[in-house]
Amino acid sequence: MLAPALPGEGVWHATRTSLSAHPPVLVTTVRDQPEYPRVVAGLAWIRTSATKLTLNPGRLEPSVELPRGPMEVPPGASRQGLLATFNSGFKLSDDHGGFVLHGSTYAEMHDGQGTLVGYSDGRVDVIDWRYGAKAPPGVSFARQNLPLLVNEGRLNPQIDNTAEWGATVENAVLVWRSGIGVDRYGNLIYAAGEDQTVASLARVLQRAGAVRAMELDINSYWVSFITYGAPGAGEPSNLLPGMERSDTRYLEPDDRDFFAVYER
Repeated sequence: MLAPALPGEGVWHATRTSLSAHPPVLVTTVRDQPEYPRVVAGLAWIRTSATKLTLNPGRLEPSVELPRGPMEVPPGASRQGLLATFNSGFKLSDDHGGFVLHGSTYAEMHDGQGTLVGYSDGRVDVIDWRYGAKAPPGVSFARQNLPLLVNEGRLNPQIDNTAEWGATVENAVLVWRSGIGVDRYGNLIYAAGEDQTVASLARVLQRAGAVRAMELDINSYWVSFITYGAPGAGEPSNLLPGMERSDTRYLEPDDRDFFAVYER
């Protein structure tokens, strides 16, 4: 995005050597703000045809009655195929969005909200929700968080109205932000970085190929994307070295809901 590029900037590489022939997860970094050329954003690309995505409740979020499960990546055999984990969205009380798990709607869904949705046939998508208050049959999970940042490849017209996109620490404009999008082939793209505006986050997702994208959680304590370089959740690594939380964050119970990516 900035020229000249730094060595390795914008070059995708596999997160697990043993799967590099047909990598299910690729990561890279880019500098995405000409006015701040030292600011680096991390990107992850997830091949949806080769992976399975799960939504996992935390101890406190979502703040509704539901079966919470272990509130971490389930220990044991299920960790063998774990490829990545990443943060979900705002508290439901802050984003006024909905939450669906195992086909049941636990927090009312709202039309017009950006939604990361998983279907019972294994497909996942980032959509502008238009199904109404209750998830229809065929929706396995859904997590909403504000309107779409990018829709049909175009930025949201309200992208520069920072008040629309969540409260930041000390009302700062440049903060840690994260988002998730889908490319035209149906693969997922995650982006995160320090000192990001809403617009810079949206533009890096758009530039990486997202045709639809939504904001996820913001502020340094909540943004995490972790890859696992070996089976059994081995060799965990944060997408960016400046991420505040440990790379073992989701291998023990956590307060917030999160997503996990497995080999299919």
